Amino acid sequence: MEFWQDYGLFLMKTVTLSAAFVVLALFLTALSVRGRERSRERLEVRRLNDRYHNMEMAIQQELLGGKKLRQFAKLRAKQHKEEQAKDAKRRIFVLNFVGDIRASQVENLRQEVSALLTLAGKDDEVVVRVETGGGVMHGYGLAASQLVRIRERGIPLTVTVDKVAASGGYMLACVADRILAAPFAIVGSIGVIGQVPNFHRLLQRHDVDFEQHTAGQYKRTLTMFGENTDERRAKFVEELEDAHTLFKDFIRQHRPQLELDKVATGEHWFGERALSLGLVDELKTSDDYLLAASKDATLLELSFKHKEKLGKRLSIAFESAIAKLMQR
Repeated sequence: MEFWQDYGLFLMKTVTLSAAFVVLALFLTALSVRGRERSRERLEVRRLNDRYHNMEMAIQQELLGGKKLRQFAKLRAKQHKEEQAKDAKRRIFVLNFVGDIRASQVENLRQEVSALLTLAGKDDEVVVRVETGGGVMHGYGLAASQLVRIRERGIPLTVTVDKVAASGGYMLACVADRILAAPFAIVGSIGVIGQVPNFHRLLQRHDVDFEQHTAGQYKRTLTMFGENTDERRAKFVEELEDAHTLFKDFIRQHRPQLELDKVATGEHWFGERALSLGLVDELKTSDDYLLAASKDATLLELSFKHKEKLGKRLSIAFESAIAKLMQR
């Protein structure tokens, strides 16, 4: 009898402790999930002046030794403090836009622009480093509209192109007060493209019928599986021409000095040729521009981080790979 009493007491203690562990585990899991939800979105701010300063110190550490290094470090610390005292005079906010076909980066750009507009004024400057070969018009149109928000506040806007700003990428760049490009950066491609594969004859060969019903004469123009008519092809081309006209009107509004008949042909040019055509204003890399600016301005790089779900990340990575393949 005494054994069963001890066993029952032991069992109750075990169940109680197990229940306590389960409750604690559930509580910690809930906190973890809530923390992950909060950490999905965050704005990172990095001071580029400190980055350049640390790079310089790393090199000097290898070149100098002992007393000379201590003297140099003391001198640079004093200069660094004086540079920080100039913060209130001029600030440069640096954004990065590396686009894909869907212009999915626009979601981050919206948040970054909203963040800097809470603080930036007409005495500051915004530098956007653009790298994209373009993509869907509505996506890049929205991205360009985000940069228009900066211009409308009267804040000086500079776009730098180190590799490529073509098609939708140039739609972004043309909004800027100044466009800087590396000598061999790809610029231009002011045009619109639409392409649709058609499997109609393949389906016919295998006795497969395809039906598509629409309300509205031009709800669909070209189709992948049905038979395409000359009338619908003509309408499709008409829509492309209309989109091209809107594209050109947008560029004309922001860079009226361009001869659009010469540059809006869908062609692209390297930096030096783009300069002679007026597509860019100066040949210079973003590194050179920002390094020089760091001497008398505070450089703040803004980066909005949004952690996408695994499926969406894989989808974006796949589309990005296709975009790079097409650019090659």
